[in-house]
Amino acid sequence: MRILMLGNSLTAANDMPQTLARLTGAAVVSHTRGGARLAEHLNPATRLGARTQAALAAERWDFVVLQEMSHGPFSAPARFYDSVGRLCALIRANGAVPVLYATWAYQRGSTALAAKGWEYGQMARGLAAACRKAAGDNHALLAAVGQRFYELADTQELYAADGVHPNEQGSHLAAETIAAAIRQYEEEQR
Repeated sequence: MRILMLGNSLTAANDMPQTLARLTGAAVVSHTRGGARLAEHLNPATRLGARTQAALAAERWDFVVLQEMSHGPFSAPARFYDSVGRLCALIRANGAVPVLYATWAYQRGSTALAAKGWEYGQMARGLAAACRKAAGDNHALLAAVGQRFYELADTQELYAADGVHPNEQGSHLAAETIAAAIRQYEEEQR
């Protein structure tokens, strides 16, 4: 099995792609740049976009995982929906299955959340709704990592010190959630 991960530092943190590889037994390749939006993966004029476009055109993948910039699905949903739709079309043309990696709200009480003027529940619900819609509209698998963060945030430490990125445990939870979505799909296909 071959998995391509498209994202940014939320994907790259704590070697999460390698954790996903261990959990799935797949060869996992990641295309990330800190702060990248999915739209950048569509732009062949950027280094990241050119690399992603070449990988989708010339290499065979089983699954392609899409991770938008941390607040993008909540703060710029139209741009997010457009990018997911266009990438899902390219992924399906490749013969692969798209997986939407739905991320989490910034940590409750964090300076990052306060700087945006958002409440934790508002951001968590907004991200989850946008990701569910994008996955449904594009017949993509949904790896609801943000939902898992929401369920466990009061009992487990999942965030790095900045309140945005995952700590090692948060990255492991993300990899487990993505792996579970892939396993469930594979079981349904048997």
